[in-house]
Amino acid sequence: LISTLSLLLGTTITISSNHWTMAWTGLEINTLAILPLISKPHHPRAIEAATKYFLVQAAASTLLLFSCTTNALFTGQWDITQLTHPISCLLLTTAISTKLGLVPFHFWFPEVLQGSSLTTGLLLATAMKFPPITLFLLTSPSLNYTLLTIMAIASAALGGWAGLNQTQIRKILAFSSISHLGWMTIIIIYNPKLTLITFYLYCMMTAAIFLTLKTTKSLKLSSMMAAWTKIPSLNAILMLALLSLAGLPPLTGFLPKWLIIQELTKQGMTSTATIIALLSLLGLFFYLRLAYCATITLPPNSANYMKQWQTNKPVNTLTTIFITLTITLLPLS
Repeated sequence: LISTLSLLLGTTITISSNHWTMAWTGLEINTLAILPLISKPHHPRAIEAATKYFLVQAAASTLLLFSCTTNALFTGQWDITQLTHPISCLLLTTAISTKLGLVPFHFWFPEVLQGSSLTTGLLLATAMKFPPITLFLLTSPSLNYTLLTIMAIASAALGGWAGLNQTQIRKILAFSSISHLGWMTIIIIYNPKLTLITFYLYCMMTAAIFLTLKTTKSLKLSSMMAAWTKIPSLNAILMLALLSLAGLPPLTGFLPKWLIIQELTKQGMTSTATIIALLSLLGLFFYLRLAYCATITLPPNSANYMKQWQTNKPVNTLTTIFITLTITLLPLS
């Protein structure tokens, strides 16, 4: 409860502040609040994820503080919207990209998400990205668009490419988040409101997926393939959410991508719009694979069927032998 309240406090301070010191304070409160939630399972993987998250976020916060200090040194301004010095803009872009997990500062995000629980992973993929994106929105007129475009296209490419051979669902969703951040970043200078709409819709779809996975207790593709027996209707909703996140019409996720491509075309960036639209096909593959595993396929091994209906009561040995003989002899009959 304390960590959740601290997250709300830190987010509120960051998004409502005009001074760089207050924005930095809110980001630090957020970082310190999420660390107990990451390390809560008391598993070595969780402790490793918390350590990685702390080190990366501390380095990013240091860069951000150095950026605003440099800007104040040269311009005398501590206002967030008055970031004008080129070095400060470059340092700020690096700091916020590290906090968000944009390429090439993305290495920490899949590992931290894999070491966290699904609930904490949901916070990392959605709520923790809101304050940095807000700072991006406030400083967008001063940022270097060429650098942002390169990072956005690289994020869309790597987010789709690296997720192709993953079997861990949390890592797939981490690379999905990186890919969507590329879509948000590429349009942030021309239409910041569109970036905010894309982020809101992404949060809604990702929350639906994470909560469904938490209900069915699915962490890998193999466990997802047998989860349809628990709540079939929920798996149908999971399929729709995955396809929406992929951007297939007429689902909700198609709207922001269509608007972004339309805006890029209006700005005379047809080649950029074409490249990022083609790169989204990479992500479409693993979204379709997730939807296929969740709703269409059945596990080929009959032992997986028994696991879904087993109870906490001890199973009689004779019952086990009978079920085994029945499964074995049924095809022969």
